Amino acid sequence: MDVDCEGCAGCCVDWRPLTDHPSDHERRGPHEPLDDIYNLAPLTRTEVRQFCDAGYGDALIPRLWTVPETVDGAVVVDGRRLAALGGQPTFFVGLRKTPKPVAPVGTDAERWLRSCVFLDPTTLQCRIHGGGLYPSECADYPGHNLLLERETECERVEAAFDGERLLDDEPPESVGGLLLGPQALGEKVFVHPEPDALAGIASRAAAGTLTRADRAEFAGWAAGSVPGTTEHSERRYEEYRDAVLSADSWVTGAVETWTAWASGEGEDAPDAEAAERVEDQAGAPGTPGWDAVE
Repeated sequence: MDVDCEGCAGCCVDWRPLTDHPSDHERRGPHEPLDDIYNLAPLTRTEVRQFCDAGYGDALIPRLWTVPETVDGAVVVDGRRLAALGGQPTFFVGLRKTPKPVAPVGTDAERWLRSCVFLDPTTLQCRIHGGGLYPSECADYPGHNLLLERETECERVEAAFDGERLLDDEPPESVGGLLLGPQALGEKVFVHPEPDALAGIASRAAAGTLTRADRAEFAGWAAGSVPGTTEHSERRYEEYRDAVLSADSWVTGAVETWTAWASGEGEDAPDAEAAERVEDQAGAPGTPGWDAVE
């Protein structure tokens, strides 16, 4: 794929406050995200484990879905009809978003916008790009969209801000498996075996106020999932839940600092170089800059 990512980060930033015609593509169909996280890239079971093993369990966050009355099989928690399988709520696990001072999608002034925790606000590059933790969903993007003939984020950015981002619309042969349908179960779509334990958590997920213990619960069940089934390894669940509870990477401090510092979404923000104090000096991996990218 040939894409122009320099100065964009449209996949990694919630740029909707910058336009009068924001995309609502994640909230279509009978299953709507319970949260309002933009472009949450789902991780595989193996990737959830890898992030936890690397000490980045504090970077993970779950997504639940709601369904209308016309859809059978839902589980009601906190007054919300959650999508479920066999009475067990279904969920994804992705990477947390936090407000950061960024100037994405070709804009020239920093604004407070929710961004992936691994996005360098200064270079607008991913801090884990090309490494062992780089999610397959991100590495393959926008290949899956092109294979399914669905609009890409590149095209949404083009429509909202002009310019060319998607320079080649032919999906590459190297794009990995889509994990759609039954093959996704236990690999990318997980189930929570204890719906009663979600009382209170569902409300916090909708409000964007999940606690570390909440996030650890979902990461543990995802990591303990048995592929192709709704079964779990209790030992793996406990191991990876505890890994999230004990994680203390630079991500935790960065999210706390940015959240406390940020004003309203889309409002003016300080120069992105402030990230050096918040992230770089706290131990965040560096990025090469665009001159190093061929």
